[in-house]
Amino acid sequence: MTVALEVVADASAAARRVAELLAERAREAVASRGRFTLAVSGGATPSEMFRALGEEEVPWVETTVYQVDERVVPAGHPDRNLTHLLATLPPAAHGSVHPMPVDDRDLERAAARYAAELPAHLDLVHLGLGTDGHTASLVPGDPVLDVRDRTVALTNEYQGFRRMTITVPVIDAAREIVWLVTGREKQDALTRLLAGDSSIPAARISNPRQLVVADAGAVPAL
Repeated sequence: MTVALEVVADASAAARRVAELLAERAREAVASRGRFTLAVSGGATPSEMFRALGEEEVPWVETTVYQVDERVVPAGHPDRNLTHLLATLPPAAHGSVHPMPVDDRDLERAAARYAAELPAHLDLVHLGLGTDGHTASLVPGDPVLDVRDRTVALTNEYQGFRRMTITVPVIDAAREIVWLVTGREKQDALTRLLAGDSSIPAARISNPRQLVVADAGAVPAL
């Protein structure tokens, strides 16, 4: 599967570019279908992107923001993706966020409920890339990588936490994927993603419409 690549100068430029793309797609979707559905990843990399959305024209009232993945930790915990998402998204977007229910006692039932609330085709999925080639919480060696009969699943423990994550079929069914990849430490993983090296989880995604926005540091040839 061919993955398009757009290279910008640095991490800040990459964050602004992805924010610009998300806002543009939101306006297009609302104009043509009346709604925009977006799934966003967690981690440190997208925080600047979320802040940059405050400078863009986004139809938040007609937008639903889903989570790509979430750590199973209490509300407000510093390791919870939602904590950082709400701290960095513009206030106007908070009512659009649909959090993963990782506080529930029955996590399997909670995952099934979240799955039932997802649209058949998300308009856009924002993904990051780990140094080990993981994306979402689809990590090397986890059985969730091979799940095809559920759209939301629970992982084994990874880096100290279990996680709730959307699965490969959801990402493949999305209308578009935009990756945000920055930093020299991502060079090897990005090279393998662009080469279609399916030994890493990120390259298991087969969505035909994928764009990587990367800073120059993440691209070995530059």
